[in-house]
Formats: sequence, structure tokens, C-alpha cells
Amino acid sequence: MDRLGVAVIGAGYWGPNLSRNFRASEDWRVAAICDLDLERARRVAEAIGGTRITSSVDEVLSDPLVDAVAIATPARTHHGLALAALRAGKHVLVEKPLADSSEHGSSMIATAQAAGLVLMADHTYCYTPAVLKIRELIAEDALGDILFIDSVRINLGLVQPDVDVFWDLAPHDLSIIDFVLPGGLRAEGVAAQGADPLGAGKSCIGYLAVPLAHGAMAHVHVNWLSPTKIRHIVIGGTRRTLVWDDLNPQQRLSVYDRGVDLGTQSGSGDRTASTISYRLGDTWSPALPEREALGSMVGEFAASIREGRPSRTDGYAALRVLRVLEAATRSIADAGSLTRVERDPIPAARPAAGVVTTELEGAR
Repeated sequence: MDRLGVAVIGAGYWGPNLSRNFRASEDWRVAAICDLDLERARRVAEAIGGTRITSSVDEVLSDPLVDAVAIATPARTHHGLALAALRAGKHVLVEKPLADSSEHGSSMIATAQAAGLVLMADHTYCYTPAVLKIRELIAEDALGDILFIDSVRINLGLVQPDVDVFWDLAPHDLSIIDFVLPGGLRAEGVAAQGADPLGAGKSCIGYLAVPLAHGAMAHVHVNWLSPTKIRHIVIGGTRRTLVWDDLNPQQRLSVYDRGVDLGTQSGSGDRTASTISYRLGDTWSPALPEREALGSMVGEFAASIREGRPSRTDGYAALRVLRVLEAATRSIADAGSLTRVERDPIPAARPAAGVVTTELEGAR
């Protein structure tokens, strides 16, 4: 089957990783690397064996050999670049977060739908073997009803110039939660606490509490200031509890047959009159293949284009994440109160005023 042509827009932090995986894929041909900094674009092109470089988005979008674009630029530029690409008839892959607002994300989705094109979010962790296994275990009811999700993503990281720690790190955790829960992350509200001990003008440490269905709770801790790096998720169910340690390649997943059982004394179903017992069973670790998630992600992008279907991390999945992030921002402004997550319908496609197709800047 003929390879699809892709242009990577943005040669900063993430663009080289995308370019390398597109180059290694049998589905893709890298048609161009586009960045305002031509020297940076040249370095990326040379690292993948050579391809055309340009600083003009218009040149990329007018190229009939370009079937799709991958956008790896700052979040505030995603909307304009994606709309320009979709209107030029190109399929679009966008680095997280999909956009800088749910309004922009909604218009991107509507434009892609109207044009019959694929709009996909690069929620990379959703393509890791570990997260795919977690999704499988939850789908087959191995954990039982989900009681809680506790996620920690901390490290000594760069203070970003355009977003706070929630918008920088939490999209990873929220996209994972959305991916593994049946029906996605259907959050009704969010309570967020943020701290800025450096005086950077934005939250550098943050905590998100997201109530889930049937009294369950998701909690996300993100931090730019930790001297130690932790990538850890615990998902507790009525049958088993799963622990994912992304930094432990020997045992990324552990499943514990341990938990709390409530047995009612009166048979009335009243849990206030229940006896509590603790279940201590076996622990096991599923075998996982070691492969780069981005390789699977670019393969899914190609498959969704060829099969004419939404990708596993489509615009709607990204929009659910955006709406939680926006609610978190409102919650922080309201002293951490539980804040409603907007769930308005996707609007019809409409032109966006003032789209500047040449706004690239350096990608993170």
C-alpha cells in the first residue's frame, strides 16, 4: 500500500520524536519538516535521513503530496494551524493539549467532520502497552467496579512560558483516565488546588479531584518542582487494585487481589451497619511487550485515515480533557471549589476569524 505523506509542523521538543517515528513507519513518508527556525528544521531532517525543510505553512498546505500534518507547536497556535490544514484538505494530528480552549477544540472537531477528515490528538500514553493492558483489564471487569484512581506525575521540569503545570502535565493523566474508563471521562465537576511558591505567575504544583460515577474519585497530582521523578497510577476496584509504575520497566503493572469487603449484619443492605473485612490475596504482573508508544500512535493515525474512522484518541476524547482543564482553571480562581465541567454539544463548523497560517513558533 502506498505510504501517506506527512509534514511535521514544529521542530522543537516534540517534533523530532514525531518525525523519527513517522520515518520508521511503513505507513508514512515524511514529506517536509516545517519550522520558522530553518536550522532547527534542518537538524531534524538530517536526523531522519533527509527531507524537505521549509518555514512556510502555506507551502506545506498547498503541496498535493502532503496527505496529513502533525502539529507540534505551542498550544495557542494549534487552533489556527489545524483549521488551516483541515481547510486545505489535510488530516491533522495535534500534540496535547488539542487546543488552548474547548471552544477552539470544538471548532476544530466540527471543521474536520464537515470535511470528512481525521482529527487526532497525540495522547501518547494511551498507546503504551501498559495503558492498553489497563484498558483491557477494566473492560473485562478484572478490577470490578472502579472505586478510585490516584495518579502522580512529578519531576524537576521546565516552567513553561505559556501554560501552568495543570495544562502541561495533567493532560497525560486525564487522557489516560479517559482512555481506560468505559465511556470515557464523563466528569461533572472538578476541584483544583494550585501553588506558585516560585512566584512564576502560574501554578507550579497542582492537585485535581474529580468525582466519578457511583461515588468513585479520581485524584491527580502534578508538580514541576520535585527533585525525584514519579509516574505512578493506582486504580482500585471492588475486585482488585492495579498499580502502574511507568519508571519500572521490569514490572510496570502489578495487580493486587487485596481490598476491603463490607458484609452487612442485618441483611438490609445498610452499609452503616456493615462489618469490615480485609481481603489479602495474590499479586501478579502481566507480561507486556516493550515498544515505543509513538510508533503505535502514528500507525493508528494512518489506520484511521485509510479506514475512514475516528482514531482511538479523537477530537472528542481531547475535548473531554480540555473541559476538565478549563474547569480546573475556574476552580483555582474560586479558591478550589468544586466547579462544573461544561458538557455542551459540539457546535456546527464555522469560519474562525483571524487565522494566521504562518504562526509556528518553537514547539515544546
